[in-house]
Amino acid sequence: MTRIHYQDCIEACLKCIDACNFSYVSSLKEYDLARLREWIRMDRECADMCAFAIEAMTRQSPFVAEICRLCAEVCEATANECGRYERTHCRDCIEACLKCAETCRQVSEAAAVLV
Repeated sequence: MTRIHYQDCIEACLKCIDACNFSYVSSLKEYDLARLREWIRMDRECADMCAFAIEAMTRQSPFVAEICRLCAEVCEATANECGRYERTHCRDCIEACLKCAETCRQVSEAAAVLV
């Protein structure tokens, strides 16, 4: 798989990083941080995982299938956690996470076939 095949997934990961970081920062401005602790943690976890997936894809890592599969799982978990709250940045984060999960699964499945 060449780098060009990764482009949609890389773009989805970048959008997910942006959405998660915005949600993270917005969440820190809330008054009840203790209640939002898991949500805040998941936003950071997801952004970090997406960044790692981008690195794996751009390096054409031999582990890209596994890394993108895990990234999809983290994105879905983050979307589920964010779905518990009704804030504008949550909707944007959920949408970005689900799109990223979808494209990461596609890359993971394609990369697994090549192994």
